[in-house]
Amino acid sequence: MTNVAASQARVLIFGQTGQVARALAKIAGPAWVFAGRDQADLSKPATIETVFASGEWDAVINAAAHTAVDQAESEQDLVMAINASAPALMAKLCAAKNIPFIHISTDYVFDGSKTSPYVEADAICPVSTYGRSKAQGEKDIIAAGGRPVILRTSWVYAPEGKNFIHTMIRLSEREELKVVDDQKGAPTAAADIADAIKQILNKMLSDSSATTGIFHLSGGGETTWHGFASEIFAYMKARRIKTPARVLAIPSSDYPTPAKRPLNSLMDNSKLEKAYGVKLPLWKDSVCACLNDIYQSQTMKKAV
Repeated sequence: MTNVAASQARVLIFGQTGQVARALAKIAGPAWVFAGRDQADLSKPATIETVFASGEWDAVINAAAHTAVDQAESEQDLVMAINASAPALMAKLCAAKNIPFIHISTDYVFDGSKTSPYVEADAICPVSTYGRSKAQGEKDIIAAGGRPVILRTSWVYAPEGKNFIHTMIRLSEREELKVVDDQKGAPTAAADIADAIKQILNKMLSDSSATTGIFHLSGGGETTWHGFASEIFAYMKARRIKTPARVLAIPSSDYPTPAKRPLNSLMDNSKLEKAYGVKLPLWKDSVCACLNDIYQSQTMKKAV
């Protein structure tokens, strides 16, 4: 085992343009290597093996996935290749070298029927192709052995990329907006996920007995999509930015989608806090920080 800090370690990250990959790039050490789709096409196993063989790595992080949940319903083979077969191969390669492998999973492995927050020991029961692919990925990673840490997260957003915050900003010119209010969960900032990964990696690199397996990692507190939208618009209103006059709460049945969503995405994060000392900020605080980044960036662009 290499006893080296994460900032100095040789880390291979699969993913380059996704929200978590971009957040990791902002805190990356000098020997961290990001492999985008042009280098590692996760639907083609040979490209994964080639990238892995290109260096002597201290750890591997998989921040890449097929995350278009509705589109996944019509691309089942591709989704399974990217979200299940690819991370399983990464896990096997890491196990052969006995190096840490950190993989990001999702709340969508659950059906959402539980009334309290999910714990890691709860039975999984995905209700969408995306959820099934991520669940299969988890099973195959664990079966590969080695030193994997699987992080289930939820409702991810960032200052860049396609996500709920940017959708709400784009729709803010409307007079009326309808947002689902019967799905509850915890928005999670990509920046917080990246910070957590680095903290976990530090312990895994310095302690070969660090706990492995599946952990939950989501923002503190809880809300609904309507509550999430309301928080975004409250921020905008306070800064005199145009927002909808009415934001109506609707049930999921009024907004049908190709893929079914879990009604309860809340997850108990105490296992990760106990094992690695990781506790994410309250979701409202991280949303505010993200919005600050977005609007400061826009202000700077206007000033140029």
